[in-house]
Amino acid sequence: MSSGVAARRDAKKLVRSPSGLRMVPEHRAFGSPFGLEEPQWVPDKECPRCMQCDAKFDFITRKHHCRRCGKCFCDRCCGQKVSLQRMCFVDPVRQCAECALVSHKEAEFYDKQLKVLLSGATFLVSFGNSEKSETVVCRLSNNQRYLFLDGDGHREIEIAHIATVQILTDGFPAGGGSTRATGMFLQYTVPGAEGVAQLKLTAGDDAHGRRHAAAWLAAMHKAAKLLYESRDQ
Repeated sequence: MSSGVAARRDAKKLVRSPSGLRMVPEHRAFGSPFGLEEPQWVPDKECPRCMQCDAKFDFITRKHHCRRCGKCFCDRCCGQKVSLQRMCFVDPVRQCAECALVSHKEAEFYDKQLKVLLSGATFLVSFGNSEKSETVVCRLSNNQRYLFLDGDGHREIEIAHIATVQILTDGFPAGGGSTRATGMFLQYTVPGAEGVAQLKLTAGDDAHGRRHAAAWLAAMHKAAKLLYESRDQ
């Protein structure tokens, strides 16, 4: 990939919306597949009362719109300002209690798991039905749109084209405890090609490498959930 193409993929600009300042991709086509579009606000004339506690709006009880769902609430029901990175807001924005709870949970992905995906991990990868595998470093691109696999060559899989993500585990360990992720089975479409392509990632035998790979796989599992939610929006 040329440096010019990479720069266009990662370029961003600051824009102002009714909800606040947002740092968005300069080219919409390079937006994060985990992102959410800003909602349409419920028109003021259609919500004379708080949509949570039913308090009537007046000069004392002011009306506020949740930046995540777009519904109308009073200050008591919509007083929290929470980070909303999936909509690219620069600062925390006003959200209702229900949306704030969801955004708090998503913050862990952006604060911790996204960094793991960007740093990458080493796996053995096999493509299609081939039994031959090669060692690759798998990581998420800086703009979150591509999965990069660097080994004997360089491959890219567009995140938006991933159809299925299945995390492989080592089963239930002796003596109880939680399962450990050991690999990932992934199906995806390739533009211009028919059918679905697939690959399998497997953690290596090195203990340190396996722990790092397990953390990356756990982060990818969370990323897949966000991806499906974005598609259902």
